[in-house]
Amino acid sequence: MASLLGISYKVVKRGPMLETSNALVTTTTGVAQDIFGKPSKRQVTVLSAEQWQQACDHLNIDLPWTTRRANLLIEGLQFGADSVGKVLNIGELQLHITGETDPCKKMELAQPGLETALTPDWRGGITCRVLNDANINIGDTVHLTEQLTLI
Repeated sequence: MASLLGISYKVVKRGPMLETSNALVTTTTGVAQDIFGKPSKRQVTVLSAEQWQQACDHLNIDLPWTTRRANLLIEGLQFGADSVGKVLNIGELQLHITGETDPCKKMELAQPGLETALTPDWRGGITCRVLNDANINIGDTVHLTEQLTLI
């Protein structure tokens, strides 16, 4: 069974990732207090713990997951192109998966080789749009449901 392992946010551009054990996630703010949480296709970023470990193994180094600068860390799911359009359910929260979080030069600055290690197989994670307001907590159950039906 998949579960939520980590929650993080940043309050200033290029600032440190701050970790928390619970958070309010809304359609207007994303992960509460996150500077980049405004409504968009990239409102919340999600990282698979297994895919992050693959990137770390590629570099033969253990790095904190917050090095990736993602908002949420999920254990028990891996993401790929077939994830786009599906809904990621975390407790009561619903996130519409809109695409891949492309690795950028910030990853190379954080650790040489990390941008390359994150590039294959969607290791860099996914981008999501928030569908409803909900509180989330470390340990919440996570599952995917089929594509969003637009009315």
